[in-house]
Amino acid sequence: MVLPPLAERMRPERLEDLVGQEELVGPQGLLRRFWEGGALPSLLFWGPPGSGKTSLARMLAVHSKRRFHFLSAVDAGVKEVRAIIEEGNGLFKPLLFLDEIHRFNKAQQDALLGAVESGQLTLIGATTENPSFGLNPALLSRCQLLILQPLGTEELHQLALKAVSQDAELRALGLELVESNALIRHAQGDARRMYNLLEWLSTSLPVQDGVRRITDQAVLAVLPPFAVYHDRDGDQHYRLVSALIKSIRGSDPQAAVYYLARLIAGGEDPVFIARRLVILASEDIGMANPQALILASATLESVARIGYPEARIPLSQTTLYLSLSPKSNSAYLAIETALETVRLAEQQPPVPEALSNPVTKMQKDLGYGEGYQYSHDGPHHFVHQNFMPPNLQGRVFYRPADNEREQAYQRWLQDHWPEYKLGSRDSG
Repeated sequence: MVLPPLAERMRPERLEDLVGQEELVGPQGLLRRFWEGGALPSLLFWGPPGSGKTSLARMLAVHSKRRFHFLSAVDAGVKEVRAIIEEGNGLFKPLLFLDEIHRFNKAQQDALLGAVESGQLTLIGATTENPSFGLNPALLSRCQLLILQPLGTEELHQLALKAVSQDAELRALGLELVESNALIRHAQGDARRMYNLLEWLSTSLPVQDGVRRITDQAVLAVLPPFAVYHDRDGDQHYRLVSALIKSIRGSDPQAAVYYLARLIAGGEDPVFIARRLVILASEDIGMANPQALILASATLESVARIGYPEARIPLSQTTLYLSLSPKSNSAYLAIETALETVRLAEQQPPVPEALSNPVTKMQKDLGYGEGYQYSHDGPHHFVHQNFMPPNLQGRVFYRPADNEREQAYQRWLQDHWPEYKLGSRDSG
């Protein structure tokens, strides 16, 4: 007889035995209310690996005394779902747990939607991906979304202690938990991963006096370096990138380089990171320090050429430089305001004839270029003349921000273009 994995042997059978997810299964938890009320709606569990999604689904199935079916969207399709629906034949409502539900395509999800809407089955979906990315809005709206959190240090320690003290196989192998910091760090909030590590340690650690002692030093000696969890196309990806950008925008170099390290350790494409830095250099620094865009662009080119591991150094340099740079979003606001003006105009005004280049004789006869004054002929290469269409004269799009460089621009604009009232946000 093949012995089940430790994660299966330690799987809880009652809500009281579940470690973690107190907000869901505690006295005031939503799942606890479903449990005690007896009415089980279709549910969607969203959480990282090893957070308890499958365990919760199985406990709910046993508690509800419903016919329970387990499918994985990795290797199942509409055919298997329809077979489960037809099995009920309208006499009872089966309970379907569909793991990795985000892997179902739109057509497959539509098959589920009809069954859920008609009450032919109760669906419990599980996903590690943000449901708003991978699920149809209609299906998502018909399921109660429950968010599971990664397990914390104390929770993982409690599970490890329980496993080595209660599991017969681990006890027979003489496994003893002395220290758990390194073990928990390798587990990264994932209970299943921690159980797998315990099984590995139960045969890998040296035996001393009939005991295999789990210490931090022993774990580091036998386990390979852990990989940081990072879903390059999912919610974690976007959250880390957002944290990096907002930390730079907020001028916190310590937080910025930390989130950069999280992205690098997770294997994020260095070119993707560099592209985001180029955008930030223009959007959030812009006119306050034009050198930032030059450095960010050079970083993009350099990391594309050299790759990891060396790419981490220019990425770090540029992240720190952008964090410490003065900030301005005036270039972003200027183009957004100008684009809004263009979009809302009932009719786009013609370019003033003085600014139109007379390429042909006919254009010259029509007055193209007439009245234009060559700016370099004026004092300090400036001639005051109208460049805006008549109905937009005096309209302000670019407003210098409150930083040293742009305040110098503001003084120049006020001296040379007094008709542009820069003091009011709604000029023109």
